[in-house]
Amino acid sequence: MLKSIHHIAIICSDYEKSKRFYTEVLGFEILAENYRAERNSYKLDLILNGVYCIELFSFPNPPGRVSKPEASGLRHLAFTVEDIEAAINELSKKQVVCEPVRIDEFTGKRFTFFEDPDGLPIELVENRGG
Repeated sequence: MLKSIHHIAIICSDYEKSKRFYTEVLGFEILAENYRAERNSYKLDLILNGVYCIELFSFPNPPGRVSKPEASGLRHLAFTVEDIEAAINELSKKQVVCEPVRIDEFTGKRFTFFEDPDGLPIELVENRGG
């Protein structure tokens, strides 16, 4: 029945700040940007390596995130990188602070976390050769 994930929808509190973060810091490209006057809301469609991934929404006064990743609902977003140290160094140049690198006890893969402008946890998983 299901074939793949179509997209991830994120509601941000500061549209311009999050738009810069996802495009300039993380490297997503803009597929489409639309303003919906009746909702006073932007919808930004983002692609990564030519694949549609994220819908970034703005709404007036959205409620804050309940807590860190252990709250019910979405826990975090995860992306693969070829070299985790290189990715951390690149993010550091853009003033993004990553947690210390850990090793997954089951897969043996190295990973780290950082946050988007609204505190949404984002994970990087090293996947050398893939």
